[in-house]
Amino acid sequence: MRHYPAGVTVVTLHPQEKPVGFTATSFASVSADPPLVSFNIAHTSSSIDALHIAESVVIHFLGEHQQHIAQRFARSADERFTDRSLWTRLDTGEPVLYGTPLWLRVVISQLIPVGDHTLVIGLVARVHDETGTELSAAPLLYHNGRYYKPTPLGD
Repeated sequence: MRHYPAGVTVVTLHPQEKPVGFTATSFASVSADPPLVSFNIAHTSSSIDALHIAESVVIHFLGEHQQHIAQRFARSADERFTDRSLWTRLDTGEPVLYGTPLWLRVVISQLIPVGDHTLVIGLVARVHDETGTELSAAPLLYHNGRYYKPTPLGD
């Protein structure tokens, strides 16, 4: 499936004592009413246990300028939150990344084992949208093992 381009998201959560996060390219909209979204996580992920005890997550839609964030959250789990200048916490406890044009706070409603992954379905509880501001950016894309910035058609 690496030959199908996808938008890049970072999922963050705060299940207990320390923050957890990971890069995900499997985000999908599931339903408009109620507003449900989904993503997948591998059963071998260092974040899977935390996800099973978390009540909610924040899904960050990365802009084309945030490849360094995608790479940080694809690295070793103990390196992801070491730079405190990159994130803060919501009043509900989840980490939120600075400079992300769009993020969703999502309450987890279903965890469904599917093959070697778990499908996570959640209800959107909050939308933070700065796509019409100076933070606005084209989305960061991932295709065939590389990150890309979109090029408008006709250029």
